[in-house]
Amino acid sequence: MIKNRTNFTSRKYVVIAIFSVVVLVLLVKLFMIQVVDQSYKRSSDNNTLRYITQYPARGKVYDRDGRLLVYNEAIYDLMVIPRQVKNLDTLDFCSSLNITKDFFKERMAKARRYSTFSPSVFLAQITKEEHGKIVENLHKYSGFYFQTRSVRNYPYPIAAHTLGNIGEVNKKDLEKDSYYKTGDYIGKSGVEYFYEKELRGDKGLKIIVVDVHNREKESFMDGQFDTLPVAGKDIYLGLDAELQLYGEQLLRGKTGSIVAIEPSTGQILAMVSSPAYDPNELVGRVRGENYKKLLNDSLKPLINRATSGIYPPGSTFKMINGLIVLQSGVVTSKSAYPCYGKESQPIRCTHSHNSPVALYEAIENSCNPYFWETFKEMFASSRFSSAKNAYSYWYDMVVSFGLGSTFKTDIPSEVAGNIPKSSYYEKLYRGSWNALTIRSLSIGQGEILVTPLQLANMAAAIGNEGFYYPPHLIKSFSDDTPIDSALTAKKVIDINPKHFKDVKIGMCRVFEGDNGTARLSKIDSIQVAGKTGTAENPHGDDHSLFMGFAPAENPQIAIAVVVENAGFGSQWAAPMASLMIEKYLRGYVKNTKKEKRFLE
Repeated sequence: MIKNRTNFTSRKYVVIAIFSVVVLVLLVKLFMIQVVDQSYKRSSDNNTLRYITQYPARGKVYDRDGRLLVYNEAIYDLMVIPRQVKNLDTLDFCSSLNITKDFFKERMAKARRYSTFSPSVFLAQITKEEHGKIVENLHKYSGFYFQTRSVRNYPYPIAAHTLGNIGEVNKKDLEKDSYYKTGDYIGKSGVEYFYEKELRGDKGLKIIVVDVHNREKESFMDGQFDTLPVAGKDIYLGLDAELQLYGEQLLRGKTGSIVAIEPSTGQILAMVSSPAYDPNELVGRVRGENYKKLLNDSLKPLINRATSGIYPPGSTFKMINGLIVLQSGVVTSKSAYPCYGKESQPIRCTHSHNSPVALYEAIENSCNPYFWETFKEMFASSRFSSAKNAYSYWYDMVVSFGLGSTFKTDIPSEVAGNIPKSSYYEKLYRGSWNALTIRSLSIGQGEILVTPLQLANMAAAIGNEGFYYPPHLIKSFSDDTPIDSALTAKKVIDINPKHFKDVKIGMCRVFEGDNGTARLSKIDSIQVAGKTGTAENPHGDDHSLFMGFAPAENPQIAIAVVVENAGFGSQWAAPMASLMIEKYLRGYVKNTKKEKRFLE
């Protein structure tokens, strides 16, 4: 009996020891939670901590010479945490913000739907002046606080379509990228859209202790848990701000576009679309209202005609046809063909000139019959077994100039235009067609449609004598990040450079020849190679076109001009192009009388 009692006593001490260890462990854990580990304290203090997103400075945008095109200006968003809104004098609050009670209810309901615990934007993009009037009384309105943001500002009110704009994220943006939260801003168009990730930077976080009166007291734990924002990259564009401004002035009051490219790089020097708008109109709280006005404007100023406008190229396309027939070996630069002026059949000539004409004179005089005859001869050549095969050869050559497709660079809102495939004609004419059926293509009419951007690139390719770099906007990043190689990949056209030299001689005669269609737009001491065009328009007056480059040897600028419903290319497009070329190469225009005519 004594032995059993001893066993029970020993077991009792074991149980007591176990319970003692458990209690000790719990006490140590409690000490760690309450004294050492601050995360639990932070959790319990959530109602007194404010988590403020630190938005990074969005990258600035400069032109090729370092002129500032886009920078940031401070504004403020009034944020709200619904569950912290208590004892609010609604009438006083609405009066201080100059809003209605109904607006207040609507915004609060939206904030609660988003979250009662997390902050959301109550009133966005409050100006410095408005902020100053409200902030001193903000302590009266628990649950509300200001968050600093920034909007874009445009010191040069130019290139709205190219630079683009930013706006509040939508549902699609939020689903696509977890970086964004409700109320954030994102690039919506232009450079702002394409280079969004480079421009936006990285957000930071700041935790602030707030007292019961909604007043910020101090950084939580001396900012241990704060993170700093990282500013976005600055971007340098190939754009020349002065040339862009000049182009916009030339096209003011007209409908059309101007595109200028640096042939040696593919960088866009100017991309003008008219009618245009001031990019500052789409900034701040007035953005939505102004956007609706622009959207409903009958002149369609939101459309970038430089990239989305499509036109028959008219006589500017004759350069392509000339190069193709030379490359085919069917004709040479000396091959001459008769022209009977307005009596010519099946395509009449719109100019009076000597006959017969070879390549140089045909380009100088813009002779329709010459380009039709050489086009027909290529189709009749024994080199091709059928019209379809001849057309396939022609088609492949045409698209190698970048026509009929987009360049897929950093230029948003680009359209492809149209270079019809042989299958189109097979279906249209049920397999029975030839050069005569599609003769309009020989002079840049018919189903061919190009954009001004494509037309300018075509000029660059001819100026380079057989190659081009895809047109693009970016020149460099502020941190020397390499540019996407797809933007700078050289595109070589499979045509002998000697044929380009022949075509360039003819294009110089357009300005320098006695009958040159652009002889009145000749620039003193600068040799320009170009081609005028008058594109038939089934919806109204003909469009005035021009494409060319200068200097003729080693060109520094290639340009295309389209003025809608303006008639002959020699009357509007060519003079405008010559003014742009002289402005860029010389820095000023000698013939101020001619300049004044177009500017006014």
